[in-house]
Amino acid sequence: MDAPLLSVVIPVHNEEKTLLPLYDRLIAVLGRLGRPFEILFVDDGSSDTSRQLLGNLVEHDDRLQVVLLRRNFGQTAALAAGFALAEGEIVVAMDADLQHAPEDIPVLLAKLDEGYDVVSGWRTERVDNLLTRRLPSRLANALIARVSGVGLHDFGTTFKAYRRDVLKSIRLYGELHRFIPALASMEGARIAEIPIRNVARAAGDSHYGLGRTFRVLLDLVTIRFLARYLTRPMHFFGSIGLFFGGLGTLILSGLLVRKFLGIHIMAEHGPLLIAGGILALSGLQMVCTGLIGEILMRTYFESQDRPIYAVREILKGRKTKSPV
Repeated sequence: MDAPLLSVVIPVHNEEKTLLPLYDRLIAVLGRLGRPFEILFVDDGSSDTSRQLLGNLVEHDDRLQVVLLRRNFGQTAALAAGFALAEGEIVVAMDADLQHAPEDIPVLLAKLDEGYDVVSGWRTERVDNLLTRRLPSRLANALIARVSGVGLHDFGTTFKAYRRDVLKSIRLYGELHRFIPALASMEGARIAEIPIRNVARAAGDSHYGLGRTFRVLLDLVTIRFLARYLTRPMHFFGSIGLFFGGLGTLILSGLLVRKFLGIHIMAEHGPLLIAGGILALSGLQMVCTGLIGEILMRTYFESQDRPIYAVREILKGRKTKSPV
């Protein structure tokens, strides 16, 4: 089979009731596109009959790949496995619970064809619970957009289309799959967002709850650091260290002057002396942390032979011969 132009990556975890309807709708939609395609189902340690259903499907359709993970690693890991095996020049990721309509795939692709590198779906009409899903999601999306500088309304949806070369430069770990647009933006990717349909789950329960919001906030700290200080960690830790160290030194210097004036420092300013000492030591520790970060950063880039820049395209003109 020729290398597919389009790859659809779908993480699966206990979705036995939606897999067959999803497969039928996908085949109908992708068949009308007029381009070769492949579908990669990544089973993330399902405990129901999802694996058996996928095994039956792949035996009768050579456009399918089924990746069986050894255990439940989480959605980010499942997506990373699918992205690593995808051969298409364009990769579409979506959920298996039918809350993402396969019929919206052509809309994502049409927007991508306008010259964008990442096209993200935007669930403008959410059908989830207001207090436990929609409100926390709205607040988290607003915070992520402000911190990352990527003006998307819906970071949480998996339903996105990517150019393969953008995904190749991104390493996923933890739960960073929702931050792929922000990570891609750091590499200079052009990002767009379009409305998609959001329907109620056809079966089963959601795998996400309110507790995910707190993990998102922690991941956001990571993204902020990567976006601004990945190649210069000393600027982050050093700034904090200079502030703490300077403040501690100022306090200790003032106390030293008062000591020469005959004042008993521990008796009258004991807590302030301790605070000054702690601040000075904390400042030194932060500077040392920055130095360690600089060493680790250089080790990271040099060991992977990875540049600190990203090239979109190289244009070469014709060489003109010098007149004889």
